[in-house]
Amino acid sequence: MAAELHVELVAADRSVWSGEATLVVARTMSGDIGVMPNHQPVLGVLESGPVTIRTSDGGTVIAAVHGGFMSFADNKMSLLAETAELADEIDVQREERDLERAKAAGDASAERRASVRLRAAAAR
Repeated sequence: MAAELHVELVAADRSVWSGEATLVVARTMSGDIGVMPNHQPVLGVLESGPVTIRTSDGGTVIAAVHGGFMSFADNKMSLLAETAELADEIDVQREERDLERAKAAGDASAERRASVRLRAAAAR
């Protein structure tokens, strides 16, 4: 059996995704990081951005993550986010409207959130 890592993606209000994976790619304050089975232990602060999870069955899970941190040790990855949404849950038309409203209002935080959601939805 090929090496796998167990992944838990959790938002403040719910468990978003849990399962076995062969690769997780996330954006941290130090830059993008890819974690595969047997990687050295790592702890990082998550930046807002898409997280890509290559599942053990050959699929891909993409989520828009906003803040939080990640921890990896003993082939167990925890992604603990302030907010997180699976790309399949994102309403693209609503996010496009939210992005335009945020730009018009000069709300950089809302603009960043909408932009990350749109990038995650586009990556699926």
